[in-house]
Amino acid sequence: MASPGALEPAAGSVPGTKVELTVSCRNLLDMDTFSKSDPVVVLFVQGAGSSEWKEFGRTEVIDNTLNPDFVRKFVLDYYFEEKQNLRFDVYNVDSKSCSIYKQQDFLGQAFVALGEVIGSQRGRLERALTGVPGKRCGTILLLAEELSNCRDIVTMQLCANKLDKKDFFGKSDPFLVFYRSNEDGTFTICHKTEVVKNTLNPVWQPFTIPVRALCNGDYDRTVKIDVYDWDRDGSHDFIGEFATSYRELSRAQSQFTVYEVLNPRKKCKKKKYVNSGTVTLLSFSVESEFTFVDYIRGGTQLNFTVAIDFTASNGMPSQPTSLHYASPYQLSAYALALKAVGEIIQDYDSDKLFPAYGFGAKLPPDGKISHQFPLNNNEDNPSCNGIEGVLESYLQSLRTVQLYGPTNFAPVINQVAGTAAQVTDGSQYHVLLIITDGVISDMLQTKEAIVTVSAPRGCATGSQAPQMLRVLPPL
Repeated sequence: MASPGALEPAAGSVPGTKVELTVSCRNLLDMDTFSKSDPVVVLFVQGAGSSEWKEFGRTEVIDNTLNPDFVRKFVLDYYFEEKQNLRFDVYNVDSKSCSIYKQQDFLGQAFVALGEVIGSQRGRLERALTGVPGKRCGTILLLAEELSNCRDIVTMQLCANKLDKKDFFGKSDPFLVFYRSNEDGTFTICHKTEVVKNTLNPVWQPFTIPVRALCNGDYDRTVKIDVYDWDRDGSHDFIGEFATSYRELSRAQSQFTVYEVLNPRKKCKKKKYVNSGTVTLLSFSVESEFTFVDYIRGGTQLNFTVAIDFTASNGMPSQPTSLHYASPYQLSAYALALKAVGEIIQDYDSDKLFPAYGFGAKLPPDGKISHQFPLNNNEDNPSCNGIEGVLESYLQSLRTVQLYGPTNFAPVINQVAGTAAQVTDGSQYHVLLIITDGVISDMLQTKEAIVTVSAPRGCATGSQAPQMLRVLPPL
């Protein structure tokens, strides 16, 4: 889903529901010389009481088509009592360009209110695209559907056998497109598999899809699956189709289920037509997707650790230009960052004991360089009492250590990872905040450490375990 954020409501507003927007376009401008346009749609939202537009998300790019049906959805919080303005910009993506925001790649735009889409007949709105002088830019089609509370995730794998041959010099390059049915008899695209090249007997990779996307919680809702032969120019050849439902798919978990792929046009023309091949469901499994709130209500404790940069590049703490500088009137930049994050996380930690480390400093009395020294100077117990305790230990360290270098992250990441690895039952979740100013000196080791600690560990009942450690990016 393309949903990096939510529409900004007025203070105190409570969303009535979550709405999923599906986007399609028709008759777009063709900007490519030797092929068709490669469109993408960018959604912008306007904050409540503001004239500023902020990017909310993007669809995927679809190559070589003027009539795209985008799989990636936009999920928005819908507030009945507010006017929520949306802007859809359509661009042709040039792979040679670093940015899509180029005037020559602009295909048009449309302004709508979310309420317009929801209030339109069957939640379906068509709006002309404008913005390219002297050109008819085509139309954008928006479909709104209220999302159910279903949080199950499906993983399935399919293969096919004896599909129709569509390529003159080869076999076929098949892929599947999944659609869920709508009340008016239309269908909404919800998934595409990868293309398997030059075969009539493809085996597609397993894929995962939310049940909400597949049928929105209605287990008997028709799911239509089309089989296509991929063509480079975007004019994919239709091989055939079959229909099923989530309930039917779920019943086939313990056995292979075979579907006949039928092409209605061929069936009408050929009396002896049987099918255009078969598709077999190889595997189907369901897991529940637990939210952050589910884990917290289930007793998961958040453990907050902070690591602060004590390298010389920060400047002398006595100088106003230093990030460690604390004036008589306000905290230092590092202290402000620490409070901003820590005061939120501490509400989810029952003991309020936070390990705190420094890195990149020479320590007294021998001037040894350390990249994981406890701010409270207690190697056996680096925990400080509350955020105020962390701040107190941080200020004390500034008065005793010598800022030096280099800027190494890996030692402190591995230090905290060692603690996190001691509990793997999902009851503990560790967050490491690294506050720094400069370039990472041990980039390779840091990448390896983050990859290692971010892998799921242990076993959480009914679902995958959470990551044992989340490393917040440096501020």
